[in-house]
Amino acid sequence: MPGFVSILICAFACLQAASQTQSAPSNNAAAATPAADLRPVVVELFTSEGCSSCPPADVFLQNLDKFQPIPGAQLIVLSEHVTYWDQQGWKDPNSSQVLTDRQSDYDSSLGEKESFTPQVIVDGEHELRLATPPQQVKDVLQQARDEAKIPVQISGAVVDPGNPAVLRAHVDAGENSTKHNADVYVALVLGHVESQVLKGENGGRHLVHVAVVQKITKIGKLQKGKSFADDVQLKLTPAEDPKNLRVIAFVQESTQLSDPSPHLGPGKILGAAQLKLAN
Repeated sequence: MPGFVSILICAFACLQAASQTQSAPSNNAAAATPAADLRPVVVELFTSEGCSSCPPADVFLQNLDKFQPIPGAQLIVLSEHVTYWDQQGWKDPNSSQVLTDRQSDYDSSLGEKESFTPQVIVDGEHELRLATPPQQVKDVLQQARDEAKIPVQISGAVVDPGNPAVLRAHVDAGENSTKHNADVYVALVLGHVESQVLKGENGGRHLVHVAVVQKITKIGKLQKGKSFADDVQLKLTPAEDPKNLRVIAFVQESTQLSDPSPHLGPGKILGAAQLKLAN
């Protein structure tokens, strides 16, 4: 897709410049925002190693994760690899039908006729795509930052010393002041993934990914007017190095969908938190 690389580079440059300009104090001293005061913004990238347009989007997500260019925001990124490119010569080792279905449900709620990659969904309700102007990218992320958020916290995350295949954690979510119930999810994520693609559109390329989702699990409901607290257990595979793991918890409303049959799909994300086990 022509222009994708330049659009993404320009968009990131715009965000980075805005961050440097808006956060620079008059005395030129560094002004760091305490982590507790940052507003979480969840940025989901639907991608595939079989898609030649996706590597620049993967780099864009890495830059958002590394440089955090929106002042006052914590950009919590998720790289979600879909399956519909797996029949085009290269099976993405990180692809999942669950993530493919998640994107399909998003597209149904957004009125998209079919899914495509790369696609970015911000806080479950804002879509960014190929033709999104850089200023609009910044505006969408800032708008998401300015939304009121339900506080979410992850604590006590540790690999069970008696069972290294189990990760235990505790998740808290503050009072739900909205008019609707919401679901509480936990995502198990690999912080850094590298892949040597042998076939398909990216054959011969060495790809690097950040925050690659391995599984998303619904752990409960956040009733309106109430808070949430629960202990969770997540199964690990031998390939998942605890030092490379992130645990991400988020609260998300459901939306009613009718295609292909009546069911509930993902809606607005009301709050989120991230814990990197390496820290």
